Amino acid sequence: MTEPRVLMPIGRVAAALLLLLSFILAPPAAAQTRVRFATFNVAMGLESEGELAARLATGEDENLRKLAEILQRMRPDVILLNEFDYHQGVDAAGLLNRNYLAVAQHGREPIEYPYHFVAPVNTGVDSGVDLNDNGVTGEPADARGYGAFPGQYGMLLLSRFPIDQDSARTFRNFLWSDMPGAMHPVRENGEPYWPESAWLRIPLSSKSHWDVPVQVDETTTVHFLASHPTPPVFDGPEDRNGRRNHDEIRFWVDYLFAGRGDHIYDDRGGRGGLASGETWIIAGDLNADPEDGDTLVGSIDEFTENPQVNWTCIPGSAGGIEAAREQGGANAHHAGNPEYDTADFNDRYTGNLRADYLIASRRNTVTACGVYWPATGEEGAELVDLSDHRMVWMDLEF
Repeated sequence: MTEPRVLMPIGRVAAALLLLLSFILAPPAAAQTRVRFATFNVAMGLESEGELAARLATGEDENLRKLAEILQRMRPDVILLNEFDYHQGVDAAGLLNRNYLAVAQHGREPIEYPYHFVAPVNTGVDSGVDLNDNGVTGEPADARGYGAFPGQYGMLLLSRFPIDQDSARTFRNFLWSDMPGAMHPVRENGEPYWPESAWLRIPLSSKSHWDVPVQVDETTTVHFLASHPTPPVFDGPEDRNGRRNHDEIRFWVDYLFAGRGDHIYDDRGGRGGLASGETWIIAGDLNADPEDGDTLVGSIDEFTENPQVNWTCIPGSAGGIEAAREQGGANAHHAGNPEYDTADFNDRYTGNLRADYLIASRRNTVTACGVYWPATGEEGAELVDLSDHRMVWMDLEF
């Protein structure tokens, strides 16, 4: 006996064929672009103008070799180097690429950054004002940003992706007094720390603030927002450095969030903050631990507690935990989680702190992050003495 045939209604047949065709004809899903961002205060600590250029030229500087090996190990796509001296006319990025990064360090695969961004900074540039109120002008503390020579403690951005140089914005000359609600330092008697004539000449940025557009794929531009606020120490009861640090960080809050950046102007006269809907990431040594150290209360809170920031991954390390435990001292009294520390400071007075940040928008997809601070015995632990800071990295997908 022949089995009866089960016939599918014609409507269901057509629907099934259409579904099959949709799978066959549909364009392939767009490949996601993974980008590793990083920030690293390399603390070169050089004492004279031109010294960095000389060391870059040799290919034999031990600290620069360590820097190259860390980059070859971790392979960030876009990285900000803090405390990397700026010297006009010196191709620091080219020398670093050619003499260190292109050379295999202890067998590591070389890495190349064909794009870079660099610009003048305020450090070491005389302000003409007695900023530390000691009766003497022209000292490093009297510069627009602390420094013994112009460009000391500068910044360098390296990228494996193209940079829109023409659209980059710098804010080196934005005056502190032009920030609404600026935290003008005051003396213990309540009087302004600086006379009005001096206050109106002081820039907000101790180095600079940069908005550098990086084209990570055909459709995505990331605004890499770089800075290095002054440390909130080395002052008196007026807390001039603590207040400047607070406002240097607050600059990015005003720049990013709608309705707060109308007062901002860049070094070419452009006005306003970042347009809404743009993709961004903040990078740098912000010198602001949310719980410990001498940071003015609230300096970093507008980011650490902001719902518009993506905190699905907080960079951390095993080395930070180990260091706090083994070094003791001030670390024993800290409230913050040592896993998130990024700087190894004096254990008697300061202890280790979370100073270096990558802060991503909630629009971004963060897939991984960390602090390059291997624990004792782990591979690469011998490299961390390059600096008193550690490299912070974060992977984003677009």
